[in-house]
Order: sequence, then structure tokens, then C-alpha cells
Amino acid sequence: MTTTHETRPELQKAIQEFVDSGLATGVQLRVNDEQGEWVGSAGARELGRPDKPATDGLFRIGSTTKTFTATLVLQLVAEGRITLDTPVDDHLPEYELDRRITVRMLLQHTSGVFNFTGEYYPDGTFAPGIPGLGKEWVTDNQSHTYKPEELVRLALSKPARFEPGTGWSYSNTNYVLARLLVEKVTGRTFPEEMEARILSPLALSGTVVPEASPDIPEPHAHGYYRYQDGEEWKTADTTRFNPSWISAAGDMISTTKDLHTFFSALNSGKLVPAPLLAEMRKPDPTIGYGLGVFVETTEDGVTLLHHNGGFWGWAAIMYSTPDGSKTMTASVTTGEAELDLVAMSGAFEKVKQQLVKAVFGDEQTQ
Repeated sequence: MTTTHETRPELQKAIQEFVDSGLATGVQLRVNDEQGEWVGSAGARELGRPDKPATDGLFRIGSTTKTFTATLVLQLVAEGRITLDTPVDDHLPEYELDRRITVRMLLQHTSGVFNFTGEYYPDGTFAPGIPGLGKEWVTDNQSHTYKPEELVRLALSKPARFEPGTGWSYSNTNYVLARLLVEKVTGRTFPEEMEARILSPLALSGTVVPEASPDIPEPHAHGYYRYQDGEEWKTADTTRFNPSWISAAGDMISTTKDLHTFFSALNSGKLVPAPLLAEMRKPDPTIGYGLGVFVETTEDGVTLLHHNGGFWGWAAIMYSTPDGSKTMTASVTTGEAELDLVAMSGAFEKVKQQLVKAVFGDEQTQ
């Protein structure tokens, strides 16, 4: 049964507050729980037009892609084609990786490999990678096609952040290496393997691995990126762009329904065997990251699995209880707020936690 805001007004109120805060242009939310399925949307599908986002709309999911990628790798582990603690260099010798870097370290972000989209260091300094910020990205990089090998080689030309296994740092490079690993082991392209192993079996008809295509199927909202050009703030429509610059670390397109189906199937044990699901959920002590998924205990003592994602103009939210019986999936399109990256991230985190509390606040400790 699918319900609307008339039956669960608190959920509609939560997403409307997201829009009213100025952080979101549009929001679509789907909740699956003991009351059934609830879907709703708020805000605008496109600036300057009154239509709300479609509740079945497609959107760019950003780093939520990493959970799909990790699941694909773990399926190969389940088949005995690779192991979590095998040196990645055994399969990808052409990159001359440190022999201490294992498959597990890629999926858990403990390899120390430089992040090709740039590294932020504790002292506040930033080491740039490919153009990915501000006017430079809008004017020079939205249409450029990168090969996965190119992204990896750029990263490996930079100093490692730390020795393998001695720290934690979120690096998109890890997941592009995971993509190359899948292709080397299977002899097929990453999109072919994703389709055969996950998308087709789960009938995820709204989920796309776009490669270098800038297109996004209808129906969809528009994403916007607010950036500074000198002293002037400008707004760029980031609905269509070439996502090859992020590859298997964040290029996928999906729907709230497909994300629910995928994450519920994963957490209920339908995609990887129980022992590997347990490995996936062993969090690094630094920030609670497992193998392609965050493990979080909320202030209310609720254990949740999640992996959100986003880039300029787009954000995705994907949460589940450990048994997959209760999920929250959402799309957020952004772009009107004149905030820097740190302020935007902090404000988004605050509103996101309000949504989590509204949906999962009545759960018992898992």
C-alpha cells in the first residue's frame, strides 16, 4: 500500500521544512516500514516553475554508487574469484600499487591512496586533483570525458595520504580501482556486470550506469550549482553533465523506489552471503565506515546502515535498519543557497538528521 501526505503529515512536514530552509530546491522521499510505503515530494522540479518533483523521478545518486560497487565486489568474493585480503596488485599489476593494499582496504577507504578529486587535510590545506570546484568545473570540466585508468594514474602520481592500513580517508580512487578490479577479474565491462548481477535480478528499471553520457532519463528534477565567479554568485544548471569524472565512485542514476529495493535486498541477505554481509558491516573505528556502507548508532540508540551521496546540485539519501525491513530513500536537488562547501555540508547534515529522526526515531535499539 502506498500512502501520501494526508495519512502521514509528519513526513510531508519534514521534507517541506527541508525546502523552506533554503537548502533544497526540491525533495522526493520514500519510506517503507510497518505502515506500508509512503511517498511524497516538496519544492520545485525546476526553478521558475510551480511543478513539484515527481515522486518516481530519476536522479543522480553520487557516492551512494559506492554501495552498489562494493556489493558487486563482494559477490566476486563470494564466488571465490578474489578474496578481501588479496593484494590488489595481484590483479592490477599495471598500476604498480603498494603490495600492502588489499581489496578490503579499497572498499573501506584505508588504502591511503590519494583522492583524485582532491584531498582535504586536517590543517585546512587542500591538494587539488581533477577540476571539480566552482567556475573551473562549470566552464571546463562538465563535458570532459575521463577514462577510469586516467583517474587512477592521476591519483597515483600524488603522494599517498598514509601507509596502507594505518588510517582512514575517503578516497574516490579506491572505488575506481574496485571498478577496474571487477573488469579485470570478470573480463566484462563494469556496466555489464552491474546489470547482470544487481540491476536485472532486482528489476531496477530506473537505475542507470551512465558512463560518459550526460543524459538523465525522464521524469527528473533539475539540479543547480551555486558558485562564485569573482565577486558575483552565479547559478549553473547541472542536470546534464558528463559523469565520467567520478566513475564507479559516484556516477549512477536511480530512483527512490530502486534504492529501497536494492538496499532492502542487500540488508536482508539476498545479494551477498551472511558472512560477507557481516564483513561489510564491520565499521572502521575512525568514522564507522564498513565495506561500502556506514554503520551508525543514533542518539536514540538505533542502529542504521546508510550511504548518502551528492555532488553539485544533487544529493541522495539511503538508510535502512539492519534487517532491511525499514528504509528511507530520498533525492534532494540544490543550488540556491549562497553557502560555501563547509557551511552547506553542516546545514545539510542538520536537516538530514531531522529526517532520520522523523522516520527512525521510534525504532528500538537493534
